[in-house]
Amino acid sequence: MNYETLYAFMAATAALAISPGPDNIYVLMQSLVNGRKYGLATMAGLMSGCIIHTTLLAFGVSAIIKQSDVLFFGIKLLGAIYLFFLAYKVYRNDASLVISKEGVSRKSLGALFKQGFIMNVLNPKVTIFFLAFFPGFLFSDSLSTVVQFYILGALFVLVSSLIFGSIALLSDVISSRIKENPGIGRYLKWLQIIVFVGIAVYLLLSDK
Repeated sequence: MNYETLYAFMAATAALAISPGPDNIYVLMQSLVNGRKYGLATMAGLMSGCIIHTTLLAFGVSAIIKQSDVLFFGIKLLGAIYLFFLAYKVYRNDASLVISKEGVSRKSLGALFKQGFIMNVLNPKVTIFFLAFFPGFLFSDSLSTVVQFYILGALFVLVSSLIFGSIALLSDVISSRIKENPGIGRYLKWLQIIVFVGIAVYLLLSDK
């Protein structure tokens, strides 16, 4: 097992989870409007959806890996191109972060868990991102690719849950810091760009 690959995967996951996106912003807003435990329920729903995407990836891509090295390389190449595209989109977007409670409705814990789960599972962008992100981080010659994808999925959920959970628990502090330091969005924007480009380059250079 290549533990350096796993450490790199966890570091990339952490950087992505910290960077502003629809999921962590949604967790933040639910925590601010409804309370911390409601943000945690939202996070739990989002992370549960990741298990579905991991399963689709594990069995779908594992079959492709067994069939053809060329097809697997094609997946990694398209994944790298997609990540470069995401970096470009972040570059073109406004770097400002706006925290507003308007339009955020109050819901029960169960309703927020369900909504987070559905938001994640029915979002094709998550599937595409997993397909772009995971294949380059296979870390063992002895374990089956299905097992490796599930381990990567578990690490992704664990790291993301720790960060999203921290966002929920520290929502008031985070909101205050963003309002006090409006320029922080610029630093987080470039963090996203660096992570996306870094993962893309890693995919292009990584072996099967």
